[in-house]
Amino acid sequence: MSHFSRRAQIAVIALAAFLPVAATRAQTLAPASQPAAQAGQNAQIRQGVPAGDYNVSARAPADEALPNLYARDETFFKFPAGRKLGSSSAIDIDKDGKSIWIMERCGGQDYCFGPNAHVPPIMKFDSKGNFVKAFGADMVVYPHGLHIDQEGNIWISDLASNVDWSSLRSHTAPPNAPVSPQPNGADVLKFSPDGKLLMRLGTPGAYGNDETHLSQPSAVATAANGDIFVADGHDSPPSNSRIVKYDKNGKFLKAWSSCGDNPASMLDCGHALAMDSQGRLFVGNRGNNRIEIFDQNGALIAEWTQFGKPSGLYIDKNDTLYVADTESSVRNKNAYVRGIHIGSAKTGEVKSFTPDPGNNPAPWNPLRGTTGSEGVAVDKDGILYSASVTPPNLAKYVIRTW
Repeated sequence: MSHFSRRAQIAVIALAAFLPVAATRAQTLAPASQPAAQAGQNAQIRQGVPAGDYNVSARAPADEALPNLYARDETFFKFPAGRKLGSSSAIDIDKDGKSIWIMERCGGQDYCFGPNAHVPPIMKFDSKGNFVKAFGADMVVYPHGLHIDQEGNIWISDLASNVDWSSLRSHTAPPNAPVSPQPNGADVLKFSPDGKLLMRLGTPGAYGNDETHLSQPSAVATAANGDIFVADGHDSPPSNSRIVKYDKNGKFLKAWSSCGDNPASMLDCGHALAMDSQGRLFVGNRGNNRIEIFDQNGALIAEWTQFGKPSGLYIDKNDTLYVADTESSVRNKNAYVRGIHIGSAKTGEVKSFTPDPGNNPAPWNPLRGTTGSEGVAVDKDGILYSASVTPPNLAKYVIRTW
């Protein structure tokens, strides 16, 4: 990197620090006037929408006022010949600080079945985007969450069972599902960097909400002392809405679903987990459009709504918080737009916003047709990576040097 480019990056970062930021508990209020471009966009979205079926996003102008510091590159990851990228919500950085791990759905939309049954879904790429290795074939049903611990081990959450299809809206097995499968899924797996299975949490293929079962686990994270935290639950039944804590050996310690003393404040689709330098556990409470911050015993410390509808969380060594919002839209009638909000895990200030390249979906556009970045991770040099479900996509973001 040239000295000029480095100075330019520093200048951009310094500039961003002085731009207006969102207060920790600030509510997203619509400004008195909107930028012309936003007003035009809102007018276009309103066309053809029945009365009462549209709610203008009050957050959009505020997000547009934040700087977008990143340039997107969708050509970085180089797959082996004949290997197709499937949907992915899982991405993290290797222990070396620069290699990238992803978990994708065996070349398909959801499940590792049919012609993709023997495709290894867990993949590693080097810092130049070159494919390094893959493993996990015939062991994962519905790849969802991914975490690399401080020793370099790979943790994954496998959302669905290949025995009990009650998690599907149709309640029937998907096409090409195995007839007499080895029970897998609805569990959390720990692998060595070479792909050796080291631990399994939950009962393979069986849903439940006791000490030995999980139900649609979305994410997993580990603490400095090795304790394990699982976000147990998604947004379709049978699903738990709880955080489960285990010790480093996989012994169940406790579980909780409430957020503080208010019985009405509960977890609803804890979709992502991250831990800051203080050891505080950040939970992406996606169903309730907020981030919950707990201590490691489940006591609520704070609730933040200014980062959108969190699908993915990442906190770097400087306590910078990256929040991927893949579901917000005027269709969902919440006050955010899709993209990646970046701010401080210490103060909750939102400092920049990188919009989703697919824009904010209109009310008549089914969400299944398009989603934004769901998984998010950042390497030791501040390079940002994202993973998307629909359409399947991996991207690299570098700080603009303009």
